[in-house]
Amino acid sequence: MVVAIAGGHGKIGLRLTRLLAERGDRVLSLIRNPAQSEHVSTAGAEPIVADLERAGAAEVADAIAGADAVVFTAGAGPGSGAERKLTLDRDGAVLMIEAAKAAGARRYLIVSSMGADPDHPGDEVFDVYLRAKGEADAAVAASGLDHTIVRPGRLTDSPGTGRVEIAESVDRGEVSRDDVAAVLAATLAEPATIGKTFELVGGEDRIEDALAKLG
Repeated sequence: MVVAIAGGHGKIGLRLTRLLAERGDRVLSLIRNPAQSEHVSTAGAEPIVADLERAGAAEVADAIAGADAVVFTAGAGPGSGAERKLTLDRDGAVLMIEAAKAAGARRYLIVSSMGADPDHPGDEVFDVYLRAKGEADAAVAASGLDHTIVRPGRLTDSPGTGRVEIAESVDRGEVSRDDVAAVLAATLAEPATIGKTFELVGGEDRIEDALAKLG
């Protein structure tokens, strides 16, 4: 499989790159800063410099030509203001929908957030973030692509356990970025996850078993 990762230099993106490269997939890693090229190359990806807040969909589509799937893991990050929640977390995801369609990539995974809701009230930065993620999820769900929306709980850098809880709704909790990346890799290989939206936290089930329960 050829997988284009938006946010390829992020903590989840790099972890996912390593997993996909190890199983023999080709990874196209979209990065904003050319200085990150060596880092993503070392992880096993082909770096593609593309600023999702400035590039057009046609430009990105050309850059990911040949991709079978897109994984959107890009995000403005916790230190950013409300505006970038809209221009990257929401609009970047929509741009990648357009690019995926133009490039012929039918599969689309988006890393969302527990609590994402296009109707979430409030004007604080975190409110805007949850609303932006919800609007992005809604656009992905309506895109016509073979999509999966993954909503992890609070992310940690703890070592992955390979054990998770996955369902349409789960109690709030933590999940390691290692395990989120492993779930994304497994989701790409599991057609039964197409069209599904699920929440994800650490748990007791093996990843493959947890995904199978969605069927």
